[in-house]
Amino acid sequence: MEFSPEDAGRSDPKFLYHVLEVAINAGATTINIPDTVGYTMPEEFGALIAGIIGNTPGADKVTVSAHCHNDLGLATANTLAAVRNGARQVEVTVNGIGERAGNASLEEVVMAIHTRPQFYQLHTNVDTAQITRTSRMVSAYTGIPIQPNKAIVGANAFAHEAGIHQDGMLKNPLTYEIMRPETVGLSESKLVLGKHSGRHAFQVKLADMGYNLTGDDLARVFQRFKDLCDKKKVVADPDIEAIINDEVYQPTEVYHLEHVQVSCGDKSIPTATVRLRGPQGQILEDAALGTGPVDAVYKAINRLIGVPNTLTEFAIKAVTEGIDAVGEVTIRIEAKNGDGQYPVHPQTGLLQRTFSGHGADTDIIVASAKAYMSALNKLLSARDSGGHAMLCASSKGPGTAAAGS
Repeated sequence: MEFSPEDAGRSDPKFLYHVLEVAINAGATTINIPDTVGYTMPEEFGALIAGIIGNTPGADKVTVSAHCHNDLGLATANTLAAVRNGARQVEVTVNGIGERAGNASLEEVVMAIHTRPQFYQLHTNVDTAQITRTSRMVSAYTGIPIQPNKAIVGANAFAHEAGIHQDGMLKNPLTYEIMRPETVGLSESKLVLGKHSGRHAFQVKLADMGYNLTGDDLARVFQRFKDLCDKKKVVADPDIEAIINDEVYQPTEVYHLEHVQVSCGDKSIPTATVRLRGPQGQILEDAALGTGPVDAVYKAINRLIGVPNTLTEFAIKAVTEGIDAVGEVTIRIEAKNGDGQYPVHPQTGLLQRTFSGHGADTDIIVASAKAYMSALNKLLSARDSGGHAMLCASSKGPGTAAAGS
């Protein structure tokens, strides 16, 4: 049983010791100390953990845990200070996602302990080779992009542009890399894939990247790979990951995008024609005008599906360099039903106001349409299977995962 006193970081220590003693006597086996509003400094938080362990009766018989928020950008530092002072459980999140500015980042905490074993004299049981894959999967599911300069998992985390850095890396990677990319699941491509690559080579490549796809999932991804090879000479790892995210990590389809076509230009009104396959296999078609091609596509889809929603976020990025790069679109929509109620998540029972969608294609208009359909299908699935709840109810933000150290 875990006991977690709200805003422990700003509480009076003596009162906190007494409260924790009562909790331990009542049967708590873990006492979790949160810096709920991300206010404390590392020295303060470390001293708080040490004080709890040294002054709370029974603290030596329970697990002391830390839960830090990132409002001042110190969540990872505070978490590691807690570990140095006796905490043996830390509550963290992949990519540091969480309420407000987020929580302590799993990958940062784990790799700090992994990279500096002589300093911490501790270890975790986390398989570090799965960190990058997990990070990208969470980003795809949540629709929250990873900033390029994010420690450990950002696109630039192991990139070296400065000439002196490149020279040092060629002579000895340890000159500018304190950890090897392979440690967190990144590896240089050993198989160059193109239009002449077969299914076996493709499956081996997927295995090297940490994906074990079989059956229909493998068939769909391989077909998308071959289609992409007709447009690109060489397909890179990020291209393959974008395809997998687009084909495998998607919601159950209520409506399927069959076809999208746009007409636009500086002297014409953007026009989009969309064809969807409905829940009973029926073909639905419509066209719409918009302020731009994406706006026209979304308006046409809205006319066919008729689900009230507001687009709150739209982001597009190229997953590789070059004019033939695959474009990834991530969107977020806020939706409510026509009767003024929000859908309820079928597993958690919590209200869902926001739904993210993800799409990838060499054509950014097609990618945008896929992302919108992904978000709408999530909304429809939640609404149809999870029932409804009144607007006055509340929902909570992302939860945290615990990594023992």
